[in-house]
Amino acid sequence: MISFKPIGIIHSPFKKTEGTPIQPKAAGETEGRIEVLPEFTKCLQDLEGFSHIILLYYFHLSKDYSAKVIPYMDDQERGVFATRAPRRPNPIGLSVVRLEKIENNILRVSGLDVINGTPLLDIKPYVPEFDREEEFRLGWLEKKVKGLPGTKDDGRFNH
Repeated sequence: MISFKPIGIIHSPFKKTEGTPIQPKAAGETEGRIEVLPEFTKCLQDLEGFSHIILLYYFHLSKDYSAKVIPYMDDQERGVFATRAPRRPNPIGLSVVRLEKIENNILRVSGLDVINGTPLLDIKPYVPEFDREEEFRLGWLEKKVKGLPGTKDDGRFNH
């Protein structure tokens, strides 16, 4: 059995799924804060030198999973592993956000696309040299990513 203990809570201006940006890029400069539980404050040492961090979190509003979903940017059913939809077998989300400031156990971030109250599972530094390939393919999203800026959750998903 695998179990995870949240290390903190994500605080954002988004109170429900509808209207929440669907990716950090669509969030623009949306600010939020990450409240790390006090027992994990020491884990934040040396993080302030990074401009961006990776947040891994639990899609706490997701209701079971679907093997196939119709993604936000499409009208065709796709396998859930070919999407970033929240209705996954293990409802884990990932966002790369800008780290603005650390104050004790509070991280100030921007580019946040997460619903307020979301349990945080882990934080990792974003390192472009490690985390990104120079050549990549975008599959079915190839022709659709240009429409991403400003894209918000339209409520189609039953989280």
